[in-house]
Amino acid sequence: MDNPLARDLDHVLEHTEPLWAGARGARIFITGGTGFVGTWITESLLWANRRLGLDLSAVLLTRNPDAFRRRSPHLAGDPAVTLLTGDAASFAWPAGSFALVIHAATGHSVAPDAEHPTGTFDRDIAAMRRVLDFARAAGVRRLLFTSSGAVYGKQPPELSHVSEDYPGAPLANDTASAYGAAKRVSEYLCACYSQVYGIEAVIGRLFAFMGPHLPLDQHYAAGNFLRDALRGSPIDIAGDGTPRRSYLYAADLAIWLWTILFRGQPARPYNVGSSQEISIADLARAIGREVAPDAEIRIAQTARPGTPTRYVPSTDRAENELGLRVWIPMDESIRRTRDWHRRASL
Repeated sequence: MDNPLARDLDHVLEHTEPLWAGARGARIFITGGTGFVGTWITESLLWANRRLGLDLSAVLLTRNPDAFRRRSPHLAGDPAVTLLTGDAASFAWPAGSFALVIHAATGHSVAPDAEHPTGTFDRDIAAMRRVLDFARAAGVRRLLFTSSGAVYGKQPPELSHVSEDYPGAPLANDTASAYGAAKRVSEYLCACYSQVYGIEAVIGRLFAFMGPHLPLDQHYAAGNFLRDALRGSPIDIAGDGTPRRSYLYAADLAIWLWTILFRGQPARPYNVGSSQEISIADLARAIGREVAPDAEIRIAQTARPGTPTRYVPSTDRAENELGLRVWIPMDESIRRTRDWHRRASL
């Protein structure tokens, strides 16, 4: 069966083909390879492998291989893929050497409770240590860690775009900041292992994205709005619609991540996202225009006076140092995501 993402995957290959020569014949270990980001990494990896005859192989760590086989049988059944059952914080190391590691595993956030007093913080740090120790033992030369814009803490509303040099951080007494705090400490661990052991650990700080494989039933505004529009329901905005966000299309995301892995400077973080901001209300309207033009947009709260909150990166570093940019504009991103979900539902 033809891959419905062929056009997107050709787009990724068009902008990454020269990068793959140095990875010919490599073994790659990927955590989180079955999530949204990891699935795009795996899709584009296997596409390049077949198109360019790279003789690559990949070991994908997953907590639920059966679910992945049901969801993406063409990936799980590819002869270049081996599925390893386990958790990123405690997985059994696969035998043999590996050239590259991509650590993209991110578990669901858990609020502090009696059983987990630090929420997800300890688990995420343990996963980073486990992956780095494995990389050292397996002779890995390059490692990509998918961090997050959450490392900056709350972006000041007057700061239109947050750069990698912004000194902000999650508040130390904010018990809801386990995700961002753990990503920040994980970046520190990457820098330490780069310095001490020579592992070239590169870092991408991920922001917000849109594209095929994006879940429609989780905490992603774009996915929730698309779900409502596809159902023919009113598009519901839980807040007042004023927060500013930006969205990079998933195929562009794959280009950015492969470029950072192969060409990024170790321990030097790169923001990964779009600098083209949009309000949450305008995002809902844009999705409505492309998916269900007659859909009602319902905003739960009245906007309050003041500067809206922001979560928008500066991407100057990635653009100037690595030649990266946004290739797929917002409206086209929505159309491609819409078409993929409609086809997937048939």
